[in-house]
Amino acid sequence: MIHDSENKNTNGDSIAKRKVCVVLVDRANYGRLKPVLQAITERPQLQLQVIAAGTMVLERFGHPVQNVKKDGFHVDGEIYIELEGSTPATMAKSLGFAVVEFASEFQRLKPDVLVLIGDRYEALAAAMAAAYMNICIVHIQGGEVSGSIDESARHAISKFSHYHFPSTKRSAAYLVRMGEAPESILGIGCPSSDIARSLVPTITSAVINDTGSGCIIDIDQPFTLVVFHPTTTSYGGERQQVDAILEALSSLAMQTIMLWPNIDAGADHISKAIRQFRDQVAPHWLRTITNLTPEHYLELLARVSCAIGNSSSFVRDAGYFGTPVVLVGDRQRGRETDVHVSHVAPVAGSIIAAVKKQLGHGLYTASSLYGDGLVSERIADGLVHLERYVQKRLHYIYENGANDQDDNARSWDYHRTRRFEGYLAQEHRAAAR
Repeated sequence: MIHDSENKNTNGDSIAKRKVCVVLVDRANYGRLKPVLQAITERPQLQLQVIAAGTMVLERFGHPVQNVKKDGFHVDGEIYIELEGSTPATMAKSLGFAVVEFASEFQRLKPDVLVLIGDRYEALAAAMAAAYMNICIVHIQGGEVSGSIDESARHAISKFSHYHFPSTKRSAAYLVRMGEAPESILGIGCPSSDIARSLVPTITSAVINDTGSGCIIDIDQPFTLVVFHPTTTSYGGERQQVDAILEALSSLAMQTIMLWPNIDAGADHISKAIRQFRDQVAPHWLRTITNLTPEHYLELLARVSCAIGNSSSFVRDAGYFGTPVVLVGDRQRGRETDVHVSHVAPVAGSIIAAVKKQLGHGLYTASSLYGDGLVSERIADGLVHLERYVQKRLHYIYENGANDQDDNARSWDYHRTRRFEGYLAQEHRAAAR
């Protein structure tokens, strides 16, 4: 690992490295950003900084930050921002607390560029702190459509960000329609596809059965993988939804690995339902697991007979493997999917029918919708070459080709702005009369 802040050019002169701070807030974050971290460390022009926050540092989520350290990455800061309760109020308060903690870390580390991924509220807090501290922000996975409050959080992060690395062409087009400059888009693709492409299978049944609790799983035989998170915009309905999934699983009685939900509002209701089901029914086919390394999780996803639930990994990563998916409920509603995904309502009968159909189909043709497996190198190259700037403006009010060297942003199209503002003023005056 490289931690010094200087590099040498061909003449032996010192060149300041660009300090790139990457924020990790949960296990999925790290799973997608791990190849990006590696690509950053391989570039002498860059100095990697890592901040672990959210559930990354919590023991009850398996303390995923330890996986980061075991993989050889130096963690520059660990911050605790999550309030207990898993309610809408605790999420909102955690976001506010996170802004304060991230601001303190950014003041200490003084990064040149901040890298964020996805749509978590913890990442939104980091974006808010960085934007007000004039730190250039690069956002991965912007421009996507989905359900839950994540939809709003993602677009808010995009508007705070100065550069973008969307996962799909449609997402890139949506960013431009949101007012982001086309030249601010550094490339397209999701970095999780890089891990998927380079996977060397090492997972065994023993790896699975050495963690979690429940029945013994034989991954050489057909099995399902279940991940179900709460949809915060329908808080209060998650218990009924997870009960429908558990009823469907009980009817199928197929060996199943279930991961515990994230920390979002409603997660405690889901966890309670799973515990009660496990205690009262004592299913001989179910094993529950808290956390897996990114590689082991993707290896499971690659060989599972059918994935069931609402994780975004079922849309992105499962497609790369052609894994059949039954996507339950509205958490990923509107997100781009390939043919491997079957959408169903959280109704037991519908879930059962969809799973049986997917099991009968088997593997689909692998999809590159969310990346070709060579994304992280392009992201790291973009971090080397981007020109940092602070002031953002809506792209569509600029003259094309008019660059302002002072603030590295395009000049205003004053004629168009005045005309547009005049039109609005006339409209308001007419309404007033």
